[in-house]
Amino acid sequence: MSLIALGVTGGISAYKAVEVCRGLQQHGHEVVVVMTHAAERFVGPVTFESITRRPVITSQWMPGMNADIEHIAIGDAIALLLVAPCTANTIGKFAHGIADDFLSSLYLATRAPCLLAPAMNANMLVHPVVEKNLRVLTERGVQVVEPGDGYLACGWVGKGRLAEPADVVAAAVDLLKLTDSVPTVQASSALRGRRVLVTAGPTYEDIDPVRYLGNRSSGRMGFALAAEAQRRGAAITLVVGPTELEPPVVDDVIRVRSAAEMHAAVLRSAVTADVVIMAAAVADYTPTDPAERKVRKGSGVLTLTLQRTPDILADLSRLPSRRSSGEPMLVGFAAETGDPVKRARDKRTQKGIELIVANDVSRADAGFDVSTNAVTLIDAEGEHVVPLQSKARVAESILNRVEQLLSKRSAAEAHT
Repeated sequence: MSLIALGVTGGISAYKAVEVCRGLQQHGHEVVVVMTHAAERFVGPVTFESITRRPVITSQWMPGMNADIEHIAIGDAIALLLVAPCTANTIGKFAHGIADDFLSSLYLATRAPCLLAPAMNANMLVHPVVEKNLRVLTERGVQVVEPGDGYLACGWVGKGRLAEPADVVAAAVDLLKLTDSVPTVQASSALRGRRVLVTAGPTYEDIDPVRYLGNRSSGRMGFALAAEAQRRGAAITLVVGPTELEPPVVDDVIRVRSAAEMHAAVLRSAVTADVVIMAAAVADYTPTDPAERKVRKGSGVLTLTLQRTPDILADLSRLPSRRSSGEPMLVGFAAETGDPVKRARDKRTQKGIELIVANDVSRADAGFDVSTNAVTLIDAEGEHVVPLQSKARVAESILNRVEQLLSKRSAAEAHT
């Protein structure tokens, strides 16, 4: 049984939230309802109070509400924040960190997963601002129950109606099961006070001033790791290749373009790092002699001569500090097709690193340029499968394991 916060916002489908609440209870979960002022115009708090046997939170300023800083207390207690229906206004608040009521404050205060069930006019749903806000949230790890097609309250027919309550409940239950399979974050982070170096994104290897060799890495996985490590109290240096996404706000962002530039930046920054996480997709080959001017199109075959780029992980493993103190701890990624786990095992052994993350980039729902991932964590003690979920949640699992390895290293050093 879990405690779920059900946010109800001001849409005509707010009455369906009663069915969602009942459905969650039928699956054995406790529900605390948080209503916006607009939601109260469509359905009364007394309805939810009679169902949940709990006070319904309608304002941050209710008498006694701040005795325990309620949005913090509830944020710590809940296993899921579900907002159904979720209006365009609330989506915008969540995306931009606006906390002007209890529900939006709760979103910022909780570390529980968040599930939104949008409901609005069809034109609003496809407005570029709403689409961008939803994209920001999904990249941040928020899950969405897609709205349905059909007759809307405004008289239109199209996409935008709240998903069926049973579908919303099923999505919430599935998300809770998935969350239960992920190791929990330690209360006292082993990363607190440490410096973590994270690489993210692709590298571009120039052929001429116009063309380059590259890959489809978006940087999302590295950005999620950097953001999560900072949340745990680490100081973050982020080395990022060319990407359209904005990196998280961290202590230091170093932008690079080529594998050679990333190699130089990483080796320079690793000297002071406690942990290095190589999430970037670094090119293995680069043109030997990039042209200073655009290569003109000819009638025949164009032959490019490529040379190997520096192996950043291998060079990190040979740092003098690795031999003397074992630092920095090294975490690599093996983005593979075919049998990624086997290849990752071999790569970890060959490069002498503590942890490697294997993922199958041939999957459409994992790997490059998507907001979800499914990986296998491999270290000297064994393997741990992390099922398909948001990259933010995958980052939590990876850093949980990093913290476990750091704690074991510290314990071993204390006994020597």
